[in-house]
Amino acid sequence: MLRTRAFGFGMAVALLSTTAPLAWAQELAENQVLRLGNGSEPQTLDPQISENTQDSHLERDLYEGLVIIDKDGKVTPAQAESWTVSPDGLTYSFKLRAGLKWSDGTPLTAEDFVYSWRRAVDPATGSKYSFLYYPIKNAEDIATAVNKDVKSLGVRAPDPQTFEVTLKSPTGYFVRLISHARFLPVNRASIEKYGNQFTRAGNLVTNGAFMLKEWTPQSRIVAVKNPNYWDAASVKLSEVDYYPIENQNEELKRYRAGELDVTNEVPSDQVDFIRKELPGELTIVPYLGSYYMGFNLEQPPFKGNLKLREALSMVIDREAIVAKITKTGEQPAYSWVPPGIAGYQPQYVDWKDMPMPARIAKAKELYKEAGYGPDKPLNLEIMYNTSENHKKIMIAIAAMMKQALGVNVTLVNQEFKVFLETRKEKKVTQLFRAGWIADYADPNTFAELLQSDAGLNDMGYNNPEYDKLVKTAALTVDPEKRIQMLQDAEKLVVHDLPMMPIYDYVNKRMIKPYVKGFDLNTLGYFYSKNVSIAKH
Repeated sequence: MLRTRAFGFGMAVALLSTTAPLAWAQELAENQVLRLGNGSEPQTLDPQISENTQDSHLERDLYEGLVIIDKDGKVTPAQAESWTVSPDGLTYSFKLRAGLKWSDGTPLTAEDFVYSWRRAVDPATGSKYSFLYYPIKNAEDIATAVNKDVKSLGVRAPDPQTFEVTLKSPTGYFVRLISHARFLPVNRASIEKYGNQFTRAGNLVTNGAFMLKEWTPQSRIVAVKNPNYWDAASVKLSEVDYYPIENQNEELKRYRAGELDVTNEVPSDQVDFIRKELPGELTIVPYLGSYYMGFNLEQPPFKGNLKLREALSMVIDREAIVAKITKTGEQPAYSWVPPGIAGYQPQYVDWKDMPMPARIAKAKELYKEAGYGPDKPLNLEIMYNTSENHKKIMIAIAAMMKQALGVNVTLVNQEFKVFLETRKEKKVTQLFRAGWIADYADPNTFAELLQSDAGLNDMGYNNPEYDKLVKTAALTVDPEKRIQMLQDAEKLVVHDLPMMPIYDYVNKRMIKPYVKGFDLNTLGYFYSKNVSIAKH
């Protein structure tokens, strides 16, 4: 559930549009261009291949799925105007809006969703996110090559405006799940014509409120209003410019110079200054996600060495990190699933409430039992993606390990796309930075990431008992039994420690006062189609 955010621009917009709708139209600036900091360079704009939030921000503007999650966290009709569910909870029938078109003006039909969803689970596509489709009949068998017939996926188009989905078992969160960017449709004709070049400017055909005009790597991406979007009349912006700026201090500098309207992040060492000098421009909202350090369990020194993993995790002073480094309301994390999911009780490490001196003393014992000590210190490489905020946290973690246990740490940073590939290979990583933002408001979004066959399980965690609990929970109709299985699965995680959670996220951005309608929900979703630029 979305709590009240620190600075309520959305509330101000609602008040204006309720009390003076005619005056509001007159307040619009002549130049309706939004300039966004977007973190790193996108990995791709292929929604079935993408793996990170930066790509998804763009994709939610360029494409549109059957439904969206609005600023209040509610499921809202998008390409589908309505849907029905069969009494047994297994069949969903989505009615598409009449007259839907792609950005090139060609008709968009239910067959486009059939093609796109089949493509997502086809092993030939190489999606690391195909596990999101597993609630659908035959999806898992297709994705894992047990069943090689992609046409057996439980999706069909009885007519051009009806898209029907059959599940393998009732899945209460299914409509929320398909708001995720990996369920966005792609244009078959464009893919067949251009192959893996279909995402380039000039080639990309999309169905969202905006369409791609320019992509200059490491510089900017420009999207312009799509006149063929079903609700184009309501879209105020003529253009959205996305800037891949990894350095948060550089991003803030450009924001203050008037080159950006919204930042992707806020540099942690500038928070006190911002609160004093630009208080009305700092927006902080709850964010359902975990910032954590992943252990590579397929290579030494962490393979088969639980005591070493636990020793390192115990000496991290999470309270100090959120109080002295991040400083914007993040909460220390001692569970894998963050608090805030209705009906679910996170499972915590058993030393959560132990005072730091006692934790360090216990960690020293475990460190010694793991085969290390003053005469044989652990030499450890910590890898992270290039970012000033991450760097500060990594330096602090390294210092805590050195002071408490004598660990010798080397810090290595990589550009984000390279970093993702390095993590995935599990060959040279030892301890690495990672983050997981909920794909939907259900504990399963965290549970499924750690299954042994999950494409994004960069730790290489493999516990058959865990896999069984998560897979059985996915097939369990009784909600209480299902939640209990997921809680039991998390108990295994906090015991096995494939990662060490550091803190639970908040979403923090700088937003210019003249930017209206830039609303973030707890999943971090925003839609530029709702944004306008007021006169300033």
